[in-house]
This record gives sequence, structure tokens and C-alpha cells, in this order.
Amino acid sequence: MRFVDTIEKKADGGKLSGEEIQEMISGYVSGEIPDYQMSAMMMAVLQRGMDAEEATALTMAMMNSGDVVDLSDLPGVKVDKHSTGGVGDTTTLVIAPLVAACGGTVAKMSGRGLGHTGGTLDKLESVPGTCIEQPLERFKEIVRENGVAVVGQTGNLVPADKKMYALRDVTATVRSIPLIASSIMSKKLASGADAIVLDVKTGTGAFMRTKEEAFELAKLMCRIGRLAGRQVRAVVTDMNQPLGMSVGNALEVQEAVELLSGKIPEDDPLYMVCMLLGSQMLQMAGLAADDDEAEKMLKAHIDDGSGLGKLQKMFELLGGDASFVTEEGMKKLTAVRRTMDVTADQSGFVSHMNAEEIGTAAQMLGAGRAKKEDSVDPAVGLVMKVRCGYRVRKGDPLCTLYINDEKRVDEAAGLLRRAIRITPEPDEVEPMVYGLVTAD
Repeated sequence: MRFVDTIEKKADGGKLSGEEIQEMISGYVSGEIPDYQMSAMMMAVLQRGMDAEEATALTMAMMNSGDVVDLSDLPGVKVDKHSTGGVGDTTTLVIAPLVAACGGTVAKMSGRGLGHTGGTLDKLESVPGTCIEQPLERFKEIVRENGVAVVGQTGNLVPADKKMYALRDVTATVRSIPLIASSIMSKKLASGADAIVLDVKTGTGAFMRTKEEAFELAKLMCRIGRLAGRQVRAVVTDMNQPLGMSVGNALEVQEAVELLSGKIPEDDPLYMVCMLLGSQMLQMAGLAADDDEAEKMLKAHIDDGSGLGKLQKMFELLGGDASFVTEEGMKKLTAVRRTMDVTADQSGFVSHMNAEEIGTAAQMLGAGRAKKEDSVDPAVGLVMKVRCGYRVRKGDPLCTLYINDEKRVDEAAGLLRRAIRITPEPDEVEPMVYGLVTAD
């Protein structure tokens, strides 16, 4: 069949066979299928959708377009966690070492931040000496020794996704849920995990702006996981405000260190989401029977310091200076030329935040990148002083900026004032967690 006929079939609402999808991906990666035809196909998918079987076939074809990591020689159930991207989302740096301290095996490949969202690799590199580009065998050695390693993607992983993602960005097809699901799941499956916990964000700082879209994406990814023979669960969480109070690379590592040191209260949203995600990981790994047992295990390894110890050891094995991964050491890494408070211009209640704009303000200060080739300043960013629902007086600090470059400070401060809405009366505050999704 000519590929133009396959495009027409999907445009007419037909279901593509696994063979047709495999031929499409193979042809596109080889260059036989040109960008303009693939663009037409992705627009047809956006408009007509795909069922779980089609999305799974697409995921598997993308996964097999390049290297596939084999972690079968590592002990236990290899459990991973993925976030769809958010602001102040420091969960990986807390959960991964904690799960390892509980006896889990966490072999995770992460990405860099782009736009308003932060990347785990950029956070890791804020600790001097840390090398996130590790050969596969060294990556496995670190996991065997420490139970956890977080590194950059190894080798030629999912080249189909790189080509398709670049095309989606310029053809208005980024929001297609089957294309998002196959992009995420192809990389997760190619990374070799047996079990995956997905943190699907929704709100002003997320790619999924509505709860309905977030649940649709979560359900589809769980179904893909089951059809691909992997354990997958998803948690849909709120991103209408930053998850943690810190937004910036070293600042977020500092907050992770504080949480692992027992300095962040149990009713803090970052703490609560970490407990939920970590609990799911332990249960999927067969290390805990239920939420209560899992949470007790996680809390015990905060209290005894072993979770922090796993994080410090991971930095050391990645070549980093683990002496910085302490409360005192992090103060050195977050030292900047000056700090500045952005204050409330009226009294009232914090009724709304635009998390995307808060993340963009941190990017303006140098904490993130607008283009992949941009550099980041690991020390800069911002620390929130309020959450939605807080009562403030005129002149109270809303957040503190950490500044090394003065160029866009006024612009960032102005954006933050617009991003944080204060009203005379309190508004309803969204819950941090909307629900747990499984393949069923």
C-alpha cells in the first residue's frame, strides 16, 4: 500500500494495522517517507485519534527504531517514574533515592528542561563535577552498587521520537494525546524499566491544561503499558501552582535535601506527592503490600538519613562533589550576587497562580532555557513564600528572586506580580492530587 493511502485511511477514521504503523515509522526514520506526508498523517491522528491498540503499535515501532536498553541483569523489579513536566517538580531527586533506600532498583534516564519546565539533568549538574553522560555498563554498575542512578539518555534511543517531536512542534500537532502517549511511553519502554509510575500534571503549568485531558492521557498510557507487558500506574496531580517552593536548579536540589533531611512538614504538597509516587513504586516493585506500609517505609528512610545517603552516594558515583549535597553545602551552591523580594501590592488572599508564568520568570533569570542550546545558571531562580489560599498583607513577600544577571530582573518581577492574583476573599483551592489511574 502506498503511504498516501494509509494517510487517507486514517483521515477517513479508519484503524491502522500494526504492519501499517511499523512501515510508517521505518519509512520515516529511513527518509523514505518525507516530512510533508508525516505531517499529514499526524494531523489525521490529531483529528481522528487512535485506539489503545494503534497507540501501542505506534509506541512499540518508535521504541524499536533505535537502541533498547536491557536491564534484565540488574536485581529485582526495575521501577521508574516519569513526570509530564511541571514547575518546582523536584520529586525525582527525593523519590529515586528513597525507593532505593527501601530496597528498590531505580535505573532512570531523564531529560533536560525546556521552556518553563525544569529538567532533572540540569538539577543534577548544579552539583560540581556531576557527569550525567555515562556509558550503559557504568550506569548499571552504579545501580548495582547504590540501588539508584539517574543519567541522560544513552546511545541512539528512540530516534523516531526525535524526528516526530520536531515536526509536531511546527505542525500544531503537539496536543494529540495518542502522539503524546507514544512519545512518552516509547522512551520509557526503551529505557528498560519493568514498572513505571507516571505523574501526569494538569493546570496552568502543565502541557495538559484540563483534568479531562490529563485523565485521558493517563488512561491511554496505562493501557499501552499493559499491552506492552509492563506494569504502569499514573497519578494525576495539580500544576496550577509550583509543586515545591523552589524553582531553579540548585534551589530545587536544596529543597530535595531539606525534605530528605526531615526539614519539610508532612502536609507540604511536595512531601505529599513524593509519598504518593514513592508508595506506588514500592508496591509495583513488590516491596510493600499497600499505601500504609509503603509510606511507613519511606518515612523511616527519611528519619534514619538513608534516603539522603543514597542521593549523596549517587552524586559521588556520577563524579560529583557530594560534600555539597548537605544543608550547608547547598547554601554555597545557591549563593548569588543578590536576592530581591517581589511583594504584594495589596492585602487579601492568594486566589490564583499561573505556574507557567512563574516558571518563565525563573527562566528569565537564567534558570531555564528557551532553546536547547541555551546555557543555564545553576544558582539562580526563585523561592515562593506563598501558596494558593494564603492570606497576605500589602508589602508581604510573595517570592524571593535569586539573581546573578540584572538584564531581565524587572521583566521577571513584573511577570511574577501578574502571575500571582490576590483577591479580597479566598477562592477554592484545587487539590494536589486528582486521582490514581491503572490499566483497568
